[in-house]
Amino acid sequence: MNNLLKKSLDGDSGLEEKYDSLNHLYHIDKKSKIRKWFLGISIGAAIVLFLPWTQNIRAKGKVTTLNQQYRPQALNTLLPGKIVKWYASEGDFVKKGDTIIQLSEVKTEYLDPFLTENYGKQIEAKTLSSEGYLNKAKTSEIQISALKEGLRLKISANSNKIEQQLLKISSDSLDLVAEENALNAYSRQIEAAKTMLDQGALSMVEFEKRRVNFQNSKAKVNSVSNKLNQSKQELLNLKIERNSIFQDYQEKISKADGDRFSSISAARSTEAEISKLKNQMASYAVRQGMLFILAPQDGQIVKTKKAGIGEVLKEADVIAEVVPEMPDKAVELYIQPMDLPLLSLGQNIRFVFDGFPAIVFSGWPNSSYGTFGGKVTYIETSANESGLFRVLVAPDEKWPDMLKIGGGANGIALLKDVPIYFELWRNINGFPPEYYQFKKDEKTK
Repeated sequence: MNNLLKKSLDGDSGLEEKYDSLNHLYHIDKKSKIRKWFLGISIGAAIVLFLPWTQNIRAKGKVTTLNQQYRPQALNTLLPGKIVKWYASEGDFVKKGDTIIQLSEVKTEYLDPFLTENYGKQIEAKTLSSEGYLNKAKTSEIQISALKEGLRLKISANSNKIEQQLLKISSDSLDLVAEENALNAYSRQIEAAKTMLDQGALSMVEFEKRRVNFQNSKAKVNSVSNKLNQSKQELLNLKIERNSIFQDYQEKISKADGDRFSSISAARSTEAEISKLKNQMASYAVRQGMLFILAPQDGQIVKTKKAGIGEVLKEADVIAEVVPEMPDKAVELYIQPMDLPLLSLGQNIRFVFDGFPAIVFSGWPNSSYGTFGGKVTYIETSANESGLFRVLVAPDEKWPDMLKIGGGANGIALLKDVPIYFELWRNINGFPPEYYQFKKDEKTK
């Protein structure tokens, strides 16, 4: 149509000028390139949709340490006391064992300046008392030994007397037998003398002599018998005396033994009191040391809670905080419950730390700049008050030296590589990233 219009206007200069103006205004003869641009953009978008994309989950956290002993620690007072002197100010760096603050006692039972000396005197007096009891026990032991020796000698002497008395009884028994034999002989003689007297063969004088001999023999038998009985009675007395000696000495030995045990018991009781006094004295010495609050490890003093000299502190009051040096940095992330199954021990995490510039391409971690890598070392099995799960991540490359405890960190957990179109489809439908079990031997990107 443009060509026909142009032919119809040939030869008419005025109409040609109008045609040129319309052509310049409406681009009548100009060919459109929109189709080419649309086709190019479509092809480019299709190519981009098939590019790889690294799925990830993001979480916020803060810088901490793997070892809890290097985390910020509160300095507490173990004893109630009054502030005497500050040896360190807020912001100072201290070494382990440095004195930070000095306290003084506020309890009346510890205000005596000679308390240690008085305890020492009590211990000395109790020690002397214990030694006296032990010496008394040793004296009782010597006394017991002497009594046992005396008992042995007394029993030995009594045994000798008994043996002598037994010999005497044996002798008296023989004498009695001899006298009884003589009496029997005199008895037969007197019977024969009576017969002879009746027959007139023996004079009365001779008969009287024989009767006198018979009577004397009978008297001797009685005398020897009485002597024998007396010897037996003396033997019985010696045995009774022996029992009496044993009982008397046994009573004395038992009394001395009882005194010995009593002295030992008193000594042990005194030693227990000495131990108690020593314990109290040692506790007081330790208590004196507790009045000086020392730095538990190298670090910086921050957040002092108490200020002035003379301020009274209660037991377990927080004085300040010590932030230790960080030999092993880590990051604690807080993960949503729905993302927790996607994490496993040893999994790669990339971090962007607050205060450190970074350029992050979410789906292309290898192209990101300013991020730092780490690996998951610990996953808590219970949620905190906010319903999040705590995860500790240790560095697997060098992290900035200027990182401080408590600094912010944004973590990016790297998951599976998928095409971009799949990631778009997943986000449109609200599906979680594809779950897969992380393998420690798998090469991380």
